[in-house]
Order: sequence, then C-alpha cells, then structure tokens
Amino acid sequence: MQQESYRVEVVGSFLRPESVKQARAQFAQGQITAEQLRETEDQAIREVVALQQQHGLRVVTDGEFRRAWWHFDFFDGLTGVEQVVVEQGIQFNGIQTKAHGIKVTGKIDFISHPMLADFAFLQKIAGHSIAKMTIPSPSVLHFRGGRDAISKTVYPDLTQYFEDIALTWKKAIRAFYQVGCRYLQLDDTAWAYLCSEDQQQQLRARGDDPTQLAKTYAYVLNRALEDKPADMRIGLHVCRGNFRSTWISEGGYEPVAEILFGQVNVDTFFLEYDNDRSGGFEPLRYIKPGHQQVVLGLVTTKVGDLESVEQITARVKEATTFISLDQICISPQCGFASTEEGNNLFEAQQWEKIDLLQEVAHHIWP
Repeated sequence: MQQESYRVEVVGSFLRPESVKQARAQFAQGQITAEQLRETEDQAIREVVALQQQHGLRVVTDGEFRRAWWHFDFFDGLTGVEQVVVEQGIQFNGIQTKAHGIKVTGKIDFISHPMLADFAFLQKIAGHSIAKMTIPSPSVLHFRGGRDAISKTVYPDLTQYFEDIALTWKKAIRAFYQVGCRYLQLDDTAWAYLCSEDQQQQLRARGDDPTQLAKTYAYVLNRALEDKPADMRIGLHVCRGNFRSTWISEGGYEPVAEILFGQVNVDTFFLEYDNDRSGGFEPLRYIKPGHQQVVLGLVTTKVGDLESVEQITARVKEATTFISLDQICISPQCGFASTEEGNNLFEAQQWEKIDLLQEVAHHIWP
C-alpha cells in the first residue's frame, strides 16, 4: 500500500444516518430481527462508502455504522471479557456516557469475532478503494479500569495479562489479514491520557506509574506487531476523547513522545492537532524518518464551523519544521461519531470538512 498515492484520510466514524438510528432502536425494542437490522446497516454502509469515494477519499471505512461504541463493541467479542453496568459513565468535559463498562473475567483471547464479517462486507463493496478497519488498541482494554477491572484469580500477576493482550491483538491482526484487510487502525485514548496532568494524578492515586505504563503499552503494541505481514499497514490514532463534541484530556505529546514516536513500530500515527489542547509540533521530531507517516488531524470534528484553507496550510508548513512533508498526510482530528450519538454537527458539514482537506492537499501536494 503506497501512502504517496493520497494525502487525505479520515479517522473512521461518520454520523449515523437516521435509517440506522431508527433500525437500531427498533431492534432494541424487538420490532425487527437482527437480519433486518443488518440489511439496513448494509445499505447505509454502501451509501457512506460511495460518498467517501465521491469526496475523493482513497481510503474508505464503514463509518462504524454497526457499532454503538468505538471500543466496547470490539471488546465484547473477545474471549475473557464481559460487559458490566458500572456506577457511572465515563466523565467527559461536562457530560457522561452511558454507564457501560467491561471486566476481564477469564483468559483474554481472540478466537472468532463478528467484526471479521463486517470487514469482509466493506472489502466487497469498496471497489478500487482501500478498505480500512478500525479497532481499539490493546492499551485501552487496560487503562480505564486498571487492576480493579481484571480478575485477580485469572491474572494474579499483570505481567501475564499484558502478554496475553499482546498475543490477542497479534491474533486479531492475523485474522483481519486473512479476510483481506491490508489497512488496520488501532484507536487509542490511553497515550493521550498519559499526556494529561490530571489523568496522571488519577493514575498515581490508583497505584499506577504513568511512565511505566507508557513503557508497558509500547511493549504490548510492538509484541502484537511482531509478525505483521509486510503488505499490511497498521495505524495508531491517539485521541483525547470524543463524545457528543466533548473531550477528556489535554496536553501536548511531549511526555510520551520519545517512547511513543521513537519506539512503537506502527506505520502511521494519527494525531489530533485541532486546538491548543494538542500542544505544539515539537514532539514530531521523534518520528522515524522515511517509513513512518503522520496524519495531522488539523480539522475538528466537534463543531461544524469550517476552518480556512490558509489556516490549515499554514499549520502543515509549521509541522515541517520537525518532520518531512513527504511523511505528512492530513485528516479530521477524530471520527465524527465515536459513539452512536455522534457529534454536534450536520452530515453536510462533515463532508464540507473532507472537501476542505482535499482542497488543502491539492494546494500543498499538487
């Protein structure tokens, strides 16, 4: 897969169309079957893939239309993970998610997974486009609940737990490859939270060392990537939280940059750079020259107001102080709907954001 053939990407999710929202509500109430729900999702995915192609995107996703959450739906398909109702949802800036959580109650493993069929459908309808699958990163399975969310009977020693999640994601990478996936993106909030002073304090209060966690997460990722096929691209999206246009963490990448950019062997980093909470471009100096790419998320998905071509172009030029222009792509800062609720903008506005990025790319890389 040649990154040079395009310069604009999307992170993964798009606003759910009304047809999908209605069908999911009907299914939850027992008014339609799982097959009928899937038929509605299939049609909506065909339409969003066609729209991505019409707006010039070389890489397409299924919009994550079959999911309620960007991460829990994947975790629910792993062996050893159980859904639980928690006391309160995840606290964002002024709003909480639904009170959904997970616990590790058995040995973690990837045996079979419904998202393999989801990708196969996307691949079938993608035509000449590159079909990209998005799943959460292994560190996300640990970060939120920590030791308390992991059975001490099954995993008295977390060393074996981290080894098992690395091997689980290694199996997942192999399984997606076997059904035709050549571009897999791992979505990760943990790295951004490790950059936040508030989140670091919370980690220390529960007995975790943020610096040691960064080293552990880097090990887990690299262990999972050890046998990655040469013709498969793996991306890592570092997110500060994205729920109904709100966020969780703030802080530049410097606290983790040397470990994350200097040691983690992914092919592409998707990095949020849409506002002051993201910090400066200086941490990009650690990204390896030549092979690794950085996708700069310079356009916000949280509001519909449109940035200017001049503004985004200037930001790309600023980034080239620390990384070669040849290694840069551009994208929205996150998905438009990391959960089924979606962010506070209209469908037309998400496409205006894509068109803006295309205009910038044509200007910078004619």
